[in-house]
Amino acid sequence: MTDTPSEVRTLVLLRHAKAEPGSEGTDDAQRPLSARGEADAAATGAWLAHHGLLPDVVLCSTARRTRQTWHGVAMGMAGTPPEGGPTGPRPSVRYEPGAYDALPEELLALVRTADPAARVVLLIAHNPGVSLLSALLDPETADEEGLRTAELAVHTSAATWTEWGRGGAPVARRHTARG
Repeated sequence: MTDTPSEVRTLVLLRHAKAEPGSEGTDDAQRPLSARGEADAAATGAWLAHHGLLPDVVLCSTARRTRQTWHGVAMGMAGTPPEGGPTGPRPSVRYEPGAYDALPEELLALVRTADPAARVVLLIAHNPGVSLLSALLDPETADEEGLRTAELAVHTSAATWTEWGRGGAPVARRHTARG
């Protein structure tokens, strides 16, 4: 596949699913998903598969809750009877330490490193960075509240990944899973 500007690229921004509350002395990056978060992650994956948004590349924070979110999303995309089996090839997954507590510009820099042949990239990260990245890409639809847990914003653009920038990728749809 060539990296031509006429091919639409899709960036799916996903805030991690609901995590257990932190306790004193607990490292925030080690908080696990709650039972609701696990259900929401799987529901998000099923929604992505149903809408043909299977990622070619996954960029995921190294925090426990984001890794668990990706696992749930992957399981949801694979489906279970009667929905069917695996729905597509396995994506390339990159666990990115820099995605934890990242500024929107840092997350955009990660997106710009995606494989030029990738049509769909899934970025799983944290607030406020992931919500601010969505607002940076499409200021017209920015939500003051930001993305809720297990909410995704689907951005599209004909630009190559390296050309993605401020105001250049409108939100095509949003979805929130609630188990």
